[in-house]
Amino acid sequence: MTIAAKFEIEFLQYLGPDGKLVRDDLPEAGRDTQRLRELFKQMLFVRTFDTKAIALQRTGKLGTYASCLGHEATHVGIGASMKPEDVFAPSYREYGAQFMRGVQPRDVLMYWGGDERGNDFKIARHDFAWSVPISTQCLHAAGAALAFKLRGQPHLAVATCGDGGSSKTDFYAALNSAGAYELPLILCVVNNGWAISVPRKAQTGAQTLAQKGLAGGLHCLQVDGNDLIAVLEAMRRAGERARKGQGGTVLEFVTYRLSDHTTADDARRYRDDAEVKAAWEREPMTRLRTWLVAQGAWNEAEEAKWKEECGARVDEEVNAYLNTPVQPVEAMFDYLYADPPPELLAQRAAALAAEGRS
Repeated sequence: MTIAAKFEIEFLQYLGPDGKLVRDDLPEAGRDTQRLRELFKQMLFVRTFDTKAIALQRTGKLGTYASCLGHEATHVGIGASMKPEDVFAPSYREYGAQFMRGVQPRDVLMYWGGDERGNDFKIARHDFAWSVPISTQCLHAAGAALAFKLRGQPHLAVATCGDGGSSKTDFYAALNSAGAYELPLILCVVNNGWAISVPRKAQTGAQTLAQKGLAGGLHCLQVDGNDLIAVLEAMRRAGERARKGQGGTVLEFVTYRLSDHTTADDARRYRDDAEVKAAWEREPMTRLRTWLVAQGAWNEAEEAKWKEECGARVDEEVNAYLNTPVQPVEAMFDYLYADPPPELLAQRAAALAAEGRS
């Protein structure tokens, strides 16, 4: 029998769920204890923010919200690995990555509060807005990567999608373009086990989600997404390849969605409690905390103080969001078209009339 091709998918992990090393070849990211400490603090901030955002939604002060509970290592690691001039195309829950890119927490709250001004980032202005349509952002990132190549710029385009998003045609078109044109594109599949109520095992026959990139000729790697060191090293490898003109990468970050899909969901209807309980044993915060404590780089007193600071900062961001004047009703019409069609102008007039204005 003649073999046309043969492939293997590496699984990358350094810290096990117990916070102990599972291999000896610790990369530079794992040896930089001070950086890991700062990124752990950022992960704690993200979890504090996430908890507060859910409370705001439950009390009617925020619209439907997508929690990122359990994704902190993956998201923070992605954001920490990018340069300011790179471009990020997120889906709708990568707050940790966006905070690392300069997006303000109040922007996130404004967006989920129904105000599109939350997409007008003050610092990461060249990053793409949140994408609720599944995986369309992968094509946007591929376009940005093509622009970088045509201009001869050593920048990266990074897109994130979920395990369900990796089954969409947009994802495949993006990776095919990246392979055909050798684009500096990193497609990050955040495999949290569930595409709303559809389990990973029910949506694809692929043994890994990383291997989907093989069809497009991309480098592929499966990563323990709850291990910050592995996330940083995977992003370093993919970024180095891309900046050297060696093409794109598909990274599958294996993590777990510890929350409901959004605050409009009740995951108890389709997930066993035992599965969620087991996932809590593998979550990212505990293992990194254990590692840092063992290295003498963190302790309970520091964590208590930092959590207090996180709470104060989150409250400041919440107040900024709540005190932002609401846009007038006509704003929803005024920024759609340069020359609005007659039917849209009629709707605008009707909305103003309903408010007693004309």
